[in-house]
Amino acid sequence: MRSVRFLAVLPLLLLLAVPTVAQDAVPTQVTVRAVSNDAKLIQDPVGGAHITIEHAETGEVLAEGRQSGDSGSTEKIMRQPHERGASIYEAPGAAKYETTLDLAEPTRVRVAAEGPLDYPHAMQQTSKTVLLMPGEDVAGDGITLTLHGFVVEVLKPSASEVDSGEEVSVRARVQMMCGCPTKPGGLWDATRYTIRAQLLREGAVVAEGPLSFAGTTNEYEGALSVPSAGADQVRVTATDADRVNFGMATTSLNAE
Repeated sequence: MRSVRFLAVLPLLLLLAVPTVAQDAVPTQVTVRAVSNDAKLIQDPVGGAHITIEHAETGEVLAEGRQSGDSGSTEKIMRQPHERGASIYEAPGAAKYETTLDLAEPTRVRVAAEGPLDYPHAMQQTSKTVLLMPGEDVAGDGITLTLHGFVVEVLKPSASEVDSGEEVSVRARVQMMCGCPTKPGGLWDATRYTIRAQLLREGAVVAEGPLSFAGTTNEYEGALSVPSAGADQVRVTATDADRVNFGMATTSLNAE
């Protein structure tokens, strides 16, 4: 009886004894593109974007680097109707991040983008998870990640001392995250945006007003009166709620 039992389990024992053969890793190309919401690719003139690809389960960083190149084709991205399956961002010199991963099995990764790198105060971050297959290259437009917002810079006033009760001239620069230009009636139409300046004291808004187009692309200006209590900061905000783009910048102000 014992011999019969042994013979019955022998095939299972032999199966368990067979060593597992590890699959060879297969080089797999991955292309990633970080895009400014309602605009174009995050390009070199604004510092590009930092791209990270990590294993979604373990958190191991598989690749990271900077997206580089230009903002892509305005015609393809902004003017032409987008047909299903058509390439939108692929063009000679268009910004992207490319890497090759050695994948031995289907792997779920988290792909993240942060930028624009030359404007730390305006940087945004986004990510998505994607299942990658060994040997199945991700090329062309690649994995696209959208960064929402504006790049806002306060051009004036400087941090020089300002007396209470006097009028402060405020001038700011507002552009898309890709560095694309804004102006009334332009492709990125500033008449759609609400651009405002605020005076703050200890974090509270003590005066505010709109900024109007200054006659120079990307630039907007206005004036605010410093209240008797004084102010210690100027803040400029840009808003396009319809497209979920918001931006902000602050500068110190020594008011007496």
